[in-house]
Amino acid sequence: MMSLYLPIGALVAGMLGLVWGADKFVEGSASFAKSMGISSLVVGLTVVSIGTSAPEIIVSINAALKGSSVLAVGNALGSNLANIGLVLGITLLIAPIPVRKNLLKEEGLILSLVTVLAGLCLYNGFLGRAESLMLVVLVIPLLVLAVKYKKTQPSTEEPQNIQAFSRQSAIARFIVGLTVLLISAELTVWSAQSIAQSMGISELVIGLTIVAIGTSLPELAASAMSAARGHHDIAIGNIIGSNLFNLLLVMGAAGAIAPIALDSLVFARDYIAMAAMTLLVLLMIAVVVRKNNESAKLSKIAGLLLLCAYCIFYIVLWQTT
Repeated sequence: MMSLYLPIGALVAGMLGLVWGADKFVEGSASFAKSMGISSLVVGLTVVSIGTSAPEIIVSINAALKGSSVLAVGNALGSNLANIGLVLGITLLIAPIPVRKNLLKEEGLILSLVTVLAGLCLYNGFLGRAESLMLVVLVIPLLVLAVKYKKTQPSTEEPQNIQAFSRQSAIARFIVGLTVLLISAELTVWSAQSIAQSMGISELVIGLTIVAIGTSLPELAASAMSAARGHHDIAIGNIIGSNLFNLLLVMGAAGAIAPIALDSLVFARDYIAMAAMTLLVLLMIAVVVRKNNESAKLSKIAGLLLLCAYCIFYIVLWQTT
C-alpha cells in the first residue's frame, strides 16, 4: 500500500495541474487571438472549445508516445461518458437547461454521425493510423461549418466571456498554461500506469474512470458555472463540443501516433455504453422539445436519470473487469 502513495499523490497533482493549466492556456490563447482582431465568436468556437478538451488531448498524445494508447482510448470514451452522465447530470441539478429544436438537427446530428463513425473505427478491435488520421482531419471542416453557421444564425448568448490581457501577458499565460499541461499530463500518465500495475487493474479501466473524470473537470466547471449564470447555450454546447473533440482529436491522435489493438470489451461494453448515453440524452431533448416546443427544458429529473445511468456503467465496468 505504501508504494501507492507516490503514484496517487502524483495523480492528484497531475489532475489539479491539468485543470489549472487548461484554464491559463485558454485564457492566454483566447486573449491573444482576440488581440489579433479575431472575433469572440470564432475564438469561442475554436480556441475555447478545444481548450476545454486540452487535458484529454495532451494526456492522449502523451500516453500514445509512451506506448499506452489503450489508456488514451479509455480516456476518450470515459470522458464522453463523464461529460454526459456526470457533467450534464450535475449541471441539470444546479439549473434546468432550455433546449432548442435546432439542437437536434444541428449539433445533435453531427454528434450522432461522429459517434457512429467512431464505432466503425473500433468495431474490429483495432484502431489503425489511417482511420485515426481521418478522425483528426474531420475536425477542420466541422470547425469551419460551425463558424459559418454561427455567423449566419448567431446565438443570443456570448460563446465565452473572454478576458482582455496585454499581448505579452496573454503569451505568458499561454506558455505557462501549456507547460503545466504537459508536465501534468506526464504525471497523470505515469501515475495511472503505476497504479494499474500495482493493483493489477488494466490501463483501459484506469483511463475510463480516474483519468476520464479528472480530465473532465474543466467541462464540469465550465458547464456548471455557465448554467448557474444562465448561459445555457454555453453549458450544453460545451458538453457536445467536448464529446466531438474527444472522439475526433483525443482518440484520433492516439491512434495516429501508435495504432492500437483493443480488447473486445472496448467496443462491446465501453463504446456501446457511450453510444447509449449519447442516444439517451438526445432522446431526452427530443421528448421535451416535442412536448413543450419553444419552452422546452431538460429538468432536474433528467439530471438524476443521467447520473443513475452513469453509476450503472460503473457497476457493469467493475463486474466485467
